[in-house]
Amino acid sequence: MTTTATPLLDVTGVTMRFGGLTAVNDVSLTVGEGEIIGLIGPNGAGKTTFFNCLTGLYVPTEGRVTYRGNVLPPKPHLVTQAGIARTFQNIRLFANMTVLENVLVGRHTRTREGIFSAILRGPGYHRAETQSRDKAMELLAFTGLADKADHLARNLPYGEQRKLEIARALASEPGLLLLDEPTAGMNPQETRAAEELVFAIRDKGISVLVIEHDMRFIFNLCDRTAVLVQGQKIVEGDRETVQNDERVITAYLGAPLEGTTAPEETP
Repeated sequence: MTTTATPLLDVTGVTMRFGGLTAVNDVSLTVGEGEIIGLIGPNGAGKTTFFNCLTGLYVPTEGRVTYRGNVLPPKPHLVTQAGIARTFQNIRLFANMTVLENVLVGRHTRTREGIFSAILRGPGYHRAETQSRDKAMELLAFTGLADKADHLARNLPYGEQRKLEIARALASEPGLLLLDEPTAGMNPQETRAAEELVFAIRDKGISVLVIEHDMRFIFNLCDRTAVLVQGQKIVEGDRETVQNDERVITAYLGAPLEGTTAPEETP
């Protein structure tokens, strides 16, 4: 693990309200260079909503999100340009496009060619197209999908669709990758492969923030883990700290938690 005094991602007091419902309540979190950070909590804890606040899908009601010291713009494509990429809890691939074409879509924020270049198809356009294709094939090799480049995405097994979504996210050349339940629906062998892939991503110099329900996966993988319950962060720390926290144990057993407030609802 390599951390720096200035976090790569710095989330301060993020709150997200939908009318009378508070889905995320005053959550702060940092991710350092080279870190893998976990985010866990029971269903409905606000984990994906929190991700959406980080990636511009939602504009937080309160709080601030900075990446490399700069406040992130509230637009998903601008967040991607800044250097944050993500996957989704429910796989979002272009089912009728090939595996290679899906990864090429992820390259659009890193290409410089404009509409006139595309129309005229001059040397610059062909050079950029070749570079994008080469980069996409590198990522398919990295994720173990190079031999499936010409297959339609919809024909891949579920575990490989998950890998393809990660490859597409990596195509934008992020400094931080957000993974939303990357092992959901996987068997133990696929889960182990996903774990190795995340370590390999970190070895490329990319930090990772991951939501997951598989506790073994999280604790094997992460430098630190934060726990959300009812939209609030109740604890953050290493494996031992989180596993031994009575509030975490209580939350997963379904009992009310001391020191947390239930989501606000309108009458």
